[in-house]
Amino acid sequence: MSPDSLPSGSVRSAAEVNEQIRALWLRAGGTLSTQERAEYELLVVEWAAAIRGEVIKAA
Repeated sequence: MSPDSLPSGSVRSAAEVNEQIRALWLRAGGTLSTQERAEYELLVVEWAAAIRGEVIKAA
């Protein structure tokens, strides 16, 4: 999924998504399985959208 195809505005803040990313890496012990990698990629896209939304609001 392209970051541009996400609905505008994230439901969660970038900080919340970042915490979920950190928790995923901790649970995985530093090595992601195929399923965890897919989850990570979705979280990174969500995090990037949240960051963009926060930058736009700040501007």
